[in-house]
Amino acid sequence: MKEKIILVSGGSGLIGRAIVSHLKGRGAVPVNLDIRPCGVDGVTDVECDLTRVDEVTATVDSLKAEYDSIDGLVTSAYPRTDDWGTAFEEIRPESMKKNMEWQLGGNFILNQQVLLQMRRQGSGSVVNIASTYGVVGNDFTIYEGTDMNPPAVYPAIKGGMINLTRYLASLYGQYNVRVNCVSPGGIFDHQPAPFVRAYEKKVPMKRMGKPEDIAPAVSFLLSDEARYITGHNLVVDGGWTAI
Repeated sequence: MKEKIILVSGGSGLIGRAIVSHLKGRGAVPVNLDIRPCGVDGVTDVECDLTRVDEVTATVDSLKAEYDSIDGLVTSAYPRTDDWGTAFEEIRPESMKKNMEWQLGGNFILNQQVLLQMRRQGSGSVVNIASTYGVVGNDFTIYEGTDMNPPAVYPAIKGGMINLTRYLASLYGQYNVRVNCVSPGGIFDHQPAPFVRAYEKKVPMKRMGKPEDIAPAVSFLLSDEARYITGHNLVVDGGWTAI
C-alpha cells in the first residue's frame, strides 16, 4: 500500500474515517472526498458534494491532473434525504428517487470517472461499500421497543451496488483493474439499548461491529495481496449472514 493514491468518498463518516486512518497507517496516500474534513492528520481533504454530478466529475478530473495515477477508490459516502427512515408505505416517490440518485447514482458516476483513468493506466482497485442488507432481508424483530425504522430504499441501493460491482469486475478485469465490495454488518453508533441487545443476542460473535473491523478488509482488497480477487463481496458481519 506504500504511497498508493487512494480516493475515499465519505472519508469523514463513521466507517470512512476509520478507512482513511487505516490506509494512512499502512503508508498509503488517502484523499478524502467529502463536504467536511475528516480530521485525520496528514490526510488530504478535498471538498466534494457527492450528490452533484458536475462536482464529482470536476473533482476527479482535478485529481487526475494532480497525481500520476489513481491506485484505488473506496466509495463510503452515505448521503440521504431528511426523511430517511420513513415507513415504507409513506415514502414519497421523489424521496425514493433522490436517495437512489444520490447513493447508487453517485457511486455509479464516481466509479465511472475513476475506472476510466484506471483503464488508461492499466491498474487499479475499487472497493464499494455495500451492506449485509444488500445480501439478506431485514430482521425486523431487532427493532422492537425502539423508534428505529430501517429505510426500505437502503437494501435496494446496496443490492444494486453489489451487482454493479460484479458487472464492473467482469468488464475491467481485462485491463488489470479489480472491483470488489465490502458489506459491513451492524456497526455500533450509539443506537437504542434494546436494539443493541437484540442485535448482539442474535449475531454469532455477540457484539456489534466497529468501524475498525471494516477498515482492514477494505485495505486488503485494495492491496496487491488481493491481486487475483475481483467481483467479490467480502461480508464483515460477525457471522450475521451465516445463520
